Amino acid sequence: MPTITTITMTDGDYDYLIKLLALGDSGVGKTTFLYRYTDNKFNPKFITTVGIDFREKRVAYNTQGPNGPTGKAFKVHLQLWDTAGQERFRSLTTAFFRDAMGFLLMFDLTSQQSFLNVRNWMSQLQANAYCENPDIVLIGNKADLPDQREVNERQARDLAEKYSIPYFETSAATGQNVEKAVETLLDLIMKRMEQCVEKTHIPDTVNGSSSGKLDGEKSAEKKCAC
Repeated sequence: MPTITTITMTDGDYDYLIKLLALGDSGVGKTTFLYRYTDNKFNPKFITTVGIDFREKRVAYNTQGPNGPTGKAFKVHLQLWDTAGQERFRSLTTAFFRDAMGFLLMFDLTSQQSFLNVRNWMSQLQANAYCENPDIVLIGNKADLPDQREVNERQARDLAEKYSIPYFETSAATGQNVEKAVETLLDLIMKRMEQCVEKTHIPDTVNGSSSGKLDGEKSAEKKCAC
């Protein structure tokens, strides 16, 4: 795994702007989760998000080779978009899907219904995101409330395996796995981008035909986008 650390940068002093979108039913804890990640604080008194809001954080992403750090570091400006979970805001929320590079798909461990609705959110993602298989991390939030738990871990992990995405149980109240979940998503995105760059460096076809190279680049761009 790469190392990811919080840093302070001046405006415009970054290598990548990465937009992440938190989505899920209303009340699953998206706002408190993002606040914990960006400010390392817990505020249980947040009101329901109306429409769209966002928070920001800047981090240093250090790539790592098989034998340790490669010394290659990138300054990343993270925009974490917080979406309203209510049905009446759904058209506004889905309008932001195509601009996001990764998704924090959240449900409430104390609400079986919010977990059942994950499938609906996945369908909307596949229909409206930049491709059918975007980078997603599944998050079961409110792990600090075991006595109220309605969703068992095996259920959640089985669903994550079905979609081939990572799964974390988190708590905005205690901070459990909050950073780990976001950093895992960032790592997936950065690796996808790295593969994109590698695919664009396609050698010319026989006899040095430049048209073959252009075709290869177009193909790589399509793979990159999806």
